[in-house]
Amino acid sequence: MAFFFFFLLLLLHPATSSSAAADRPPSPGYWPSTRFHPMEFYRSFRNLWGPQHQGLNQNTLSIWLDRFTGSGFKSLRPFRSGYFGASIKLQPGYTAGVITAFYLSNNEAHPGFHDEVDIEFLGTTLGKPYTLQTNIYIRGSGDGQIIGREMKFHLWFDPTTDFHHYAILWHPKEIIFLVDDIPIRRYPRKSATTFPLRPMWLYGSIWDASSWATEDGKYRADYSYQPFVAEFTNFKAGGCSAYSPARCWPVSASPFRSGGLTRQQQNAMKWVQSNHLVYNYCSDNERDHSLTPECWQ
Repeated sequence: MAFFFFFLLLLLHPATSSSAAADRPPSPGYWPSTRFHPMEFYRSFRNLWGPQHQGLNQNTLSIWLDRFTGSGFKSLRPFRSGYFGASIKLQPGYTAGVITAFYLSNNEAHPGFHDEVDIEFLGTTLGKPYTLQTNIYIRGSGDGQIIGREMKFHLWFDPTTDFHHYAILWHPKEIIFLVDDIPIRRYPRKSATTFPLRPMWLYGSIWDASSWATEDGKYRADYSYQPFVAEFTNFKAGGCSAYSPARCWPVSASPFRSGGLTRQQQNAMKWVQSNHLVYNYCSDNERDHSLTPECWQ
């Protein structure tokens, strides 16, 4: 009998290990975050709003939302391309209606006609996963009549138990979103009208978006769970600032100086999109795709 159970354990163990491995993305083979040094928060950013809802402890920034206000921060310099990353840990439990964001924007320089590149964590209800939303607005498509370019993911890990690194690589030829150095989305430049080209600043924030954030506004922020806290650390930003000389060479997400992804990185991205993509605006038949020509170009 003992031999039988030992034999059964041998049969089950490989299957268990294989199952665990199958729920992790394959190695990208290249880790762009290692090319950039961490930044001290107050040397690179300033408070934008809600200063009483920010706290810094050994370069880990906590920002929080309660029924009175949220909080946000902004980089001191604008950029025209670069790598922008931070390690972020989210609040567990009921967070419906709450947005934690890390993004590029020039909305203050171009109000009503701005560009924006977003990583947003859409709050959730008990027992359901966070949604990571990537989005791009070009020349006012986020103002007035909203024309979003959303791709949404459920992550292959719990983003509330530990810090994970989230990044935007903005190159003149492409935008690449990364999670722990795994590319999850590549948005190529197909025309000047569908790609952000003007300098942008780097922002982070937490705020109440109850009208749309969780299941299209079905669930709203419940302030009996306040404060809602997000933690940021390991800030990284490098590339060409708006003040860099014209000869400044844009950084890449791959070993290729000209940009793009290696085959191994493409395979890792394909795995993520095959297993964890939950919404793609180009596949939404209810959208007017004449407004998003990159979907069919």
